[in-house]
Amino acid sequence: MIIRDALTGDAGKIAGFWNPMIRDTVVTFSSVQKTDADVADMIGERQSDGHGFWVAEVDDMVVGFATYAQFRGGDGYAHTMEHTIIVAPEGQGRGVGRALMSAVEDHARHCGAHSMFAAVSGENTAGIAFHGAAGYRTVALVAQAGRKFDRWMDLVLMQKFL
Repeated sequence: MIIRDALTGDAGKIAGFWNPMIRDTVVTFSSVQKTDADVADMIGERQSDGHGFWVAEVDDMVVGFATYAQFRGGDGYAHTMEHTIIVAPEGQGRGVGRALMSAVEDHARHCGAHSMFAAVSGENTAGIAFHGAAGYRTVALVAQAGRKFDRWMDLVLMQKFL
């Protein structure tokens, strides 16, 4: 497995495994699928903001990505970050998520971040377990914060001090 900086040329590969998760799962509350241009813009923005965007490759195939940004706007939150990690089905159970998490946390720590948040759908039990195993603690439950598939879903906020 290789963890490397994402390139805008990876955008189509990322959209290829991210969109089914947007469309078909509760991994995200969003139902708006990403175009290749959307993903390429996000890669460029995160990298130019100094937050980074990484991909995981297994057997020359992009099977996951991770990125992070400031948790909320304003200078008071400058040391509190929130990450996004998405792993394609082909990468799950192979340590891809852990490797991507390590890249995000190491980079954020090096850049002066104090803590990292994960905002996980309350129905995403695998995501909650993954973050718990990575040292994140549940700090809040935001009841009925999101709506998808014609139902209200809770948001679980998990935090780790870096």
